[in-house]
Amino acid sequence: MISLNIEKTLGFVSKETIAAFEPRVKDAQEKLEKGTGKGNDFLGWLHLPSSITQAQLNDIKETAKVMRDNCEVVVVAGIGGSYLGARAVIEALSNSFTWLQDKKTAPTIIYAGHNISEDYLFEMTEFLKDKKFGVINISKSGTTTETALAFRLLKKQCEDQRGKEMAKKVIVAVTDAAKGAARITADQEGYKSYIIPDNVGGRFSVLTPVGLLPIAIAGFDIEQLIAGAVAMEKTCGIDTPFAENPAAIYVATRNALYESGKKIEILVNFNPKLHYVNEWWKQLYGESEGKEHKGIFPAAVDFSTDLHSMGQWIQEGERTIFETVISVDKVNHKLEVPSDEANLDGLNYLAGKRVDEVNKMAELGTQLAHVDGGVPNIRIVIPSLDEKSIGELLYFFEIACGLSGYVLGVNPFDQPGVEAYKKNMFALLNKPGFEEESKAIQAKL
Repeated sequence: MISLNIEKTLGFVSKETIAAFEPRVKDAQEKLEKGTGKGNDFLGWLHLPSSITQAQLNDIKETAKVMRDNCEVVVVAGIGGSYLGARAVIEALSNSFTWLQDKKTAPTIIYAGHNISEDYLFEMTEFLKDKKFGVINISKSGTTTETALAFRLLKKQCEDQRGKEMAKKVIVAVTDAAKGAARITADQEGYKSYIIPDNVGGRFSVLTPVGLLPIAIAGFDIEQLIAGAVAMEKTCGIDTPFAENPAAIYVATRNALYESGKKIEILVNFNPKLHYVNEWWKQLYGESEGKEHKGIFPAAVDFSTDLHSMGQWIQEGERTIFETVISVDKVNHKLEVPSDEANLDGLNYLAGKRVDEVNKMAELGTQLAHVDGGVPNIRIVIPSLDEKSIGELLYFFEIACGLSGYVLGVNPFDQPGVEAYKKNMFALLNKPGFEEESKAIQAKL
């Protein structure tokens, strides 16, 4: 089970200050459980892990097998929560160099629909030209510009290369139950499809088919992933005492730090496999809390790499930050530092030590330096990089996010600010229905 340690924040906020958040956290818990808070029509994720049936998992695994048997590459087309959760899990669990190996045990997973870069899309289509590829089109509406554009390209290429009948077999839609362009296309073409529940927003959707299908195709155990989430759902439940509930303590601590002037939270890892967990977390918290001119700004770094760049700012920049460090207790492989007779690099003092021991000392040394430099540190320890631990971590951050948004006093489940750029883009592109906006924006320009 993952664990939380807040000891290195107590020089900045007191235990009493954190404990004083208990009534506010309890109120947030009741709003989630009873559905009385803002955005209560998007609470389908709350007890999602414990409600997933074996039949649902078996169905996803059967579809994953079809894709694995018929594809060398699978393209996940989606943006935001429609791809970040799957990518976070897949990259956390994958061999870092699998994509370079000739012999693969699962299809290579690549991503599209999360940008509008012509170079990226051209290079992707070139890469796919000699590949047996399939597509997972993840979109509730089917009209999100980035994803719809990519899917239009991918659908045509898949049909041209593999024929319409095979394309039907290797294109899967994850979309709305009854409406939208992606649903209509899936029904007309006869694609296998899965439903994005109406009451689950994109950034909370990793434990629905949105995330579970790509993760299963990549060869990972979705049952263990769900088991970890179920365990954390129970641990962070409303009946768990405040002092024993890691999500409650995390929420209280980060909000206490925020109210003391620490406006930026930096999520830190010391394992590059967790890079996309950082990216998923940034969307989860940024889109949930950044409203009404309020909210902790979520940033992220990969250590020790970024200690040689962002490390300077963290150590000596403006003191408006705190860090939440994800520490992996046990690594999956063993590698020792060899001895070298010449010792020109001066590293013989490390000879015989595990590389992970060196990394752990870098982690401890960094924590001590940053705390001494005025940066509070929260520490989350996960047992290892496996499906169960990652499932625990995902649900921990989700439940804490919902609670934290309510403690902050915002609706954690909408994203009105995301629409602003879309309206301008549609007006600039002269999209039908945006004629007045187009005139207004042209006048402004």
